[in-house]
Amino acid sequence: MVKDLLKGSKIALTSFKDSHLPSLEKWYNDIYFLRNFDMIPAFPRSAKELNVTLKNLFESQDKFMFAINSVKDDEIVGITGFENILWNNGTATIYIGIGEKDHRGCGIGSEALYLTMEFGFEELNLHRIQLTVISYNKPAIKLYEKLGFKKEGTYRQFIYRDGNRYDMYLYGILRSEWEATIKK
Repeated sequence: MVKDLLKGSKIALTSFKDSHLPSLEKWYNDIYFLRNFDMIPAFPRSAKELNVTLKNLFESQDKFMFAINSVKDDEIVGITGFENILWNNGTATIYIGIGEKDHRGCGIGSEALYLTMEFGFEELNLHRIQLTVISYNKPAIKLYEKLGFKKEGTYRQFIYRDGNRYDMYLYGILRSEWEATIKK
């Protein structure tokens, strides 16, 4: 039997629709979201700029992006996907961001990241999935470790924010570790 690879009990990973763009624009104007989602300066972006970024992403051969949609009301609540896919090595960098504040901390991120990892290992046939996270993003670190990611390194004093330097951590998970986790 074939399973519904991109659907969980709370969310479904889908393609982007034009109707998602206003939500994406709202998140890319939310400094809190941007400072946890990315390492680059938290610079607001317009719908027009985001549309160009999305077009480039969809034409790429080394990136995948999904909309995280609530099953309950089919509302977009976040984004997830892969970048820097090295097909010959079977490696990729995963990312996730829950843009809607009222959907943070209620298990949606966990389910979305699990489904993204499942897609990476079972559909893309990846061997290794990695990510980076800023040391102050404690909820994300807890989530990554819960799903089996192992801390592999520290980029010391990598991020400069609000007059302080923060470490950035490298986490990774191998297919064999993923398989051992899902068999429990």
